[in-house]
Amino acid sequence: MATRSQTAAVLLAGALALAACGSGGTQAPAAQSGGKTLVIDTSFDLKTADPGRTYEPTGLIVGKATYETLLTFDGADVTKPVPALAESYELSEDGKVLTLKLKQGATFADGSAITADDVVFSLTRVRDMKGTPSFLLDGVEIAKTDDSTITMTSKNANAALPYILPNPALGILNSDVAKQNGATADAQDKAEQYLNANSAGSGPYLIESFNVSSQVVLKANPKYHGTKPAYDKVVIRNVEAATQKLNVQRGDSQVALNLSGDQVANMPATLQVDKTASANVIFLLANQDSAVSKTTPNAKFVEAVRKGVDYAGLLELAGEGSTQAPGVIPSQLLGALPADQAVKRDVEGAKAALAASGLSNPTVKLEYPTELTVNGLSFQPLAERVQANLKEVGITVDLQPAPVTTALDNYRNGKEEMGLWYWGPDYPDPNDYLAFLPGQTVGKRAGWQAGAAKEIEAAGEKAATAIGDEARKEAYFDVQTKLNASGPFIPLIQPSQNIVTAASVTGLEYHPVWTVDVADLGAK
Repeated sequence: MATRSQTAAVLLAGALALAACGSGGTQAPAAQSGGKTLVIDTSFDLKTADPGRTYEPTGLIVGKATYETLLTFDGADVTKPVPALAESYELSEDGKVLTLKLKQGATFADGSAITADDVVFSLTRVRDMKGTPSFLLDGVEIAKTDDSTITMTSKNANAALPYILPNPALGILNSDVAKQNGATADAQDKAEQYLNANSAGSGPYLIESFNVSSQVVLKANPKYHGTKPAYDKVVIRNVEAATQKLNVQRGDSQVALNLSGDQVANMPATLQVDKTASANVIFLLANQDSAVSKTTPNAKFVEAVRKGVDYAGLLELAGEGSTQAPGVIPSQLLGALPADQAVKRDVEGAKAALAASGLSNPTVKLEYPTELTVNGLSFQPLAERVQANLKEVGITVDLQPAPVTTALDNYRNGKEEMGLWYWGPDYPDPNDYLAFLPGQTVGKRAGWQAGAAKEIEAAGEKAATAIGDEARKEAYFDVQTKLNASGPFIPLIQPSQNIVTAASVTGLEYHPVWTVDVADLGAK
């Protein structure tokens, strides 16, 4: 998509949130009421509560609680979208038209009925306001067929659309209320200030107070048409990781979202620790542009790197809950390669590949951002481990750490000889990973231009237009198998997402889009 150049910045912002220092220890105490209050500590990456503008991790938590979408996912399972405000959906045989039937009886927080007009306005607003999430609906026409039917039409087959619709950025607004407060379906929209202080949705929670730097307080929606949430109030606080650990241990909070593997080690038995592979894939890239490097475009050099990395050693660094990434698509998503297809270290094979490359004792520069962490994991120890691994093969790696803005510029502009980066899903569909192909967003960052690998590009075109789960799964298996054989990317690991909760909290499941659905959390 044309706007996908924003993606790295979006993902970077999400990762920086994990490393950010909040004003830990200085937050206002949790508001108390007659009912149950849940306190969640996280490192804020938050700009707005306007669903049409939000794309930051903390904003998606808030958006999921305060707005509903046409489709959603069942718990942590992102392999199949399920009905939400739509009671059913159907994709045409050519994959171009998605038809959704609206659920009857659903109401906004003010008690008014949710209509097809509200849906058309809300989705058109996201697309045409040109905010960060606008690219989700690029090229999609939204129309009301009748009072309970919506059609979404794409120019090309778009089997990813049902997987995109659950994103909280596509939450449905009460269009009458929004328009009264400055909402328009174009770039002139002025509703953000209102939506930062008021909820115009139908979600299980309403905004009580909203501060992008300190805390957000949500209160239960008394007119929610679904199952009433267990907590009357949810306080989401901006707290640095070290303080998150202290708070959850002493009972000042019930959920800590941003702890590293080291921080969750030896937690008291009274706390619950959920360790699961995140949907972030950390990878190496070898630049294919001969103007950038005379070494890394050599296919045998890339093979030597792929075989020379000690993946098991990287998992040790990443800690329990992390997993090796067999391909660029993370394990949670449709089309992820099976674990048994992951590359295994083969030092002798790596040395043989290097010998076949014709390169003698090559030296390469490996760039990565210094202050960036992903799921609490720093890039520095990973880079050092890769450097040591490849030294055994006969490749000298010159580490080039840089401030994140510098590193990001070089990465985006395709100037890194080798790079160590990560990719998280914009939406949980394998279509999002075609960005790694020649001429696409990440492909170009590796100096891999369109036409550079026609067989892989053809496989990508087939995958993009495939319809049906089985056909799509096989198509994306094929793309990744070909990428692993001759592409410039080496998928490394999916670091662990560690969430600590009090014993009283039930129902927590890590979600790769909105991290946690606060309305799903129970209390005992």
